[in-house]
Amino acid sequence: MLRDAILDPQGNTIKKSLNSLGFKNVKSVRQGKLIEIDLNTSSSNKEKKNIEKMCEDVLTNSLTEKYKIKFLK
Repeated sequence: MLRDAILDPQGNTIKKSLNSLGFKNVKSVRQGKLIEIDLNTSSSNKEKKNIEKMCEDVLTNSLTEKYKIKFLK
């Protein structure tokens, strides 16, 4: 997801389109990406550090994007 201080023209276009289709209660839209990773381990505490490193080194641009890690069962 883009950092809050970064303009999101794609999100703005989506918001305008939704408003014009009658969805007047949409206040704002932030467009982002979702990356799903399936791990070969059940230890989420141990793997969280590895996933943070993946995000910082490869998967995100830390200047413009922020990320959130969520473990699903």
